[in-house]
Amino acid sequence: MSHAEPAPLSIVEVQRAVAAELDRLAPVIDELGRRFADAGHELALVGGPVRDAMLGRAHHDLDFTTSARPSQTERLLAGWADAVWDVGREFGTIGCRRGEWQVEITTYRAEAYDPASRKPEVSYGDDLGGDLGRRDFTVNAMAVRLPGREIEDPYGGVVDLAHRVIRTPGTPEDSFSDDPLRMMRAARFAAQLGFEVDEAVVEAMTAMAERIDIISAERVRDELVKLVCAPWPRRGLTLLVRTGLAERVLPELPALALERDEHHRHKDVYEHTLTVLEQAIDLEHRLGGEPDFVSRFAALMHDVGKPRTRRFLDDGTVTFHHHDVVGAKITRKRMKALRFSNDQIDAVCTLVELHLRFHGYGSGEWTDSAVRRYVRDAGDQLERLHILTRADCTTRNRRKAERLRRTYDDLEERIERLAEQEELDSLRPDLDGNQIMTILGIGPGREVGEAYRHLLELRMDHGPLGEERATEELHAWWAARG
Repeated sequence: MSHAEPAPLSIVEVQRAVAAELDRLAPVIDELGRRFADAGHELALVGGPVRDAMLGRAHHDLDFTTSARPSQTERLLAGWADAVWDVGREFGTIGCRRGEWQVEITTYRAEAYDPASRKPEVSYGDDLGGDLGRRDFTVNAMAVRLPGREIEDPYGGVVDLAHRVIRTPGTPEDSFSDDPLRMMRAARFAAQLGFEVDEAVVEAMTAMAERIDIISAERVRDELVKLVCAPWPRRGLTLLVRTGLAERVLPELPALALERDEHHRHKDVYEHTLTVLEQAIDLEHRLGGEPDFVSRFAALMHDVGKPRTRRFLDDGTVTFHHHDVVGAKITRKRMKALRFSNDQIDAVCTLVELHLRFHGYGSGEWTDSAVRRYVRDAGDQLERLHILTRADCTTRNRRKAERLRRTYDDLEERIERLAEQEELDSLRPDLDGNQIMTILGIGPGREVGEAYRHLLELRMDHGPLGEERATEELHAWWAARG
């Protein structure tokens, strides 16, 4: 994908885009609008769907706001929606599905945070204007009244969209006091939309960065995932670092901005990391083309062990011995603190720990045994490891970059050839646990696992042995144990 900035919009383009999108949404918005109006309630399409309509982006998840209370909304949806749910009732939200459309309808709100609380205090508002005024940014504080389709834009969101700027409806200080997570949302929207963040917003983020500490790890994690999976994550990440927010939610990232030695003998690790992230994104087509958080986050974290392992030698050179192993431990600790799932943690940490393995390949000197171990250690992360290893080459020396690319091509070809010959995807010994117990005449226990691992090592070293030779090797191993 291109990492270039998105093209600016004209007001006319915005108007055309929103008109076309509202026509597409007509089966939902016109029917719902009339249904609520006939019952004496206001209804408006609001937030992200309105913003994205103006950007020419189609939505099937629609957000509405209404003067109706949740119980009234629930009654109005009965008989119209295919399914209705009320898991958001505590926050005034009723959800439903109608065909391919997912709909959430929320009562006008006024909400604020207690300075020491992680959860919003929700109270119902009286009108659409007040509801829009409590939203995070002007580009999300626009609405389309239904069924008449009048656009409400009290804070200049259309102009900000055209100018590609993130601003808050009121003062950013008030907005971030109400919900400190909005500081991370500013960075996330910069990454998702490719917009600039207004300088007043940046100043408030910097001054209030410590307020993010009251937000739960899960909410911080979710914003971080959305940012990393956005089209322009560099924009959001650099903003987090610049404002000091990264120091509080992902301190390993700003720590990569090591002071360079006076002779500039090693790369700027921070800039290198952001480039690796972008190059990993360019290779996501190998995974199907959708944003892949695991490969992106592994790219972001792959060198986090460098600050702790940096050593200056007498000749002025710099080393980072074992930064892969140290980095995997640091990554695991950070991801646990952010409440990531064990599967995600294991996947990312495997990639961080293995990202240097290829550099022992030289010009192709690895034995087949070494190639098998590379595949075995990568497990189900092999394709992502291919991506990370290729993305990790950021040298400006074209000849060196081309040599590394050709060498990795050779490694992948060898893996493919061995996979065809040996079923590398299921690297197992030639005998399973039941066969081992039968041959040795033993029951379940530690010896079975040791025998299994011994046969697996033989499989790694020599390829498939066949059942007969594997049995001979098993007997020889058992005899040698006495």
